[in-house]
Amino acid sequence: MGPLPELRYPTVTELVSCSRALTLRWPGLCALRQVGVSRAGRPLHLLSVGHARRAVLVVAGAHANEPAGGGTALALARRTLLEPHLREDTSWHFLLCADPDGASLHTTPAPRSLYDYHLGFFRPAGPEQPEWAPSVLPPDRLPPETRALTGVIDEVKPYLQVSLHGTELGGSWVQLTGDLPGLAEPFAKSAAQLHIPVETGASDAAGWPASGPGVHVMPAPEAAPAYPSLTDDARHSTWYDVHRYGGLTAVIEVPMWASDLVDDPAPHPAPDAAMRRLADRLLQDAEEVRRVLEEVRPRHAEADDPLLRAAAWGLELVPGLAADLVRTPPADGTRAYVGSVDAFARRVPLRAAAMLRRALAGTDAHAAARLDRLVAHWSDAFAARFQARWVPVEHQVEHQSRTVVAAARQARDRAP
Repeated sequence: MGPLPELRYPTVTELVSCSRALTLRWPGLCALRQVGVSRAGRPLHLLSVGHARRAVLVVAGAHANEPAGGGTALALARRTLLEPHLREDTSWHFLLCADPDGASLHTTPAPRSLYDYHLGFFRPAGPEQPEWAPSVLPPDRLPPETRALTGVIDEVKPYLQVSLHGTELGGSWVQLTGDLPGLAEPFAKSAAQLHIPVETGASDAAGWPASGPGVHVMPAPEAAPAYPSLTDDARHSTWYDVHRYGGLTAVIEVPMWASDLVDDPAPHPAPDAAMRRLADRLLQDAEEVRRVLEEVRPRHAEADDPLLRAAAWGLELVPGLAADLVRTPPADGTRAYVGSVDAFARRVPLRAAAMLRRALAGTDAHAAARLDRLVAHWSDAFAARFQARWVPVEHQVEHQSRTVVAAARQARDRAP
């Protein structure tokens, strides 16, 4: 049972290897098994600790470009083995990687910059994301990764599901499918100790009620979404499957690079004008990438390339999203929210350019070079605008781990 690789994120192979070592050291408490296969035939592994009927399920790797979760899952498994009080009345189950196919395409060993991070970037189109697929696909078309995840939920019936997510640049925040009133304090304390800003106006939770700074509770189904054009609705994702068993889900986000600009609750002096500027820039940036895609598309019409699919899917979201930003008053008028939307509007075309660059690198050198210049320029501008500072991997993992344990304590007290 060697230590976690230092200063970088563990691969799926390393996660499985370390998990096997845990089962050899604690054979009576720890078990590793396969619970499904991906579309490409890669195994999905579940590591379980303890035997109590009441359960917590921790899901890592739902988004390939958010690599901290795997290390967090393994750190939590070790902690539950070393601290018996955590498993007195709770068993812990860790899905080591919900999307191993995506993980094979996104490479983030130890990025030195946002440009490095985007050189190996991959995030699949919405219908190919395990947690989000149920919100955009009918039940008979769900990918096997989604069916494996929902099968585990039906088996262990967790009172708490925790989905480990992240962002390349910003702050930390939590999304809840049901309120945990006592979570905000330990979450904020952990973030402060580790010098991680709390993203108080996260665009992902625009208009949601707050249980505390950076802790957002998903609204009721009848509430209107802040961005109506986006088809993926969290309320139809796998996050809500645990509600069948009286449980709830906590989604814990942690940044790779931190920015204090997303932790400013002061009112923005002109939020409506800012949204119009962000929408205009989003359309302009996306158009630069779209022109390249349209030029090369005839030469790749027969290609079954997940990078191309994901880039095209991201660009298709842009017109509706830009319209959403200016159609209604901002969901939050703070500097933090405008900063979060600014980051969001930079990510969409940047990610599309990065994936399209990778897809064309071996076949369209000229187009790939054009895209590389965009990726380099936009990455540098993103980092400069937000005064990005690296969050050590061990701090990302520690903050997520602490927040998971705090959420489990709060959820255990409210569980039936």
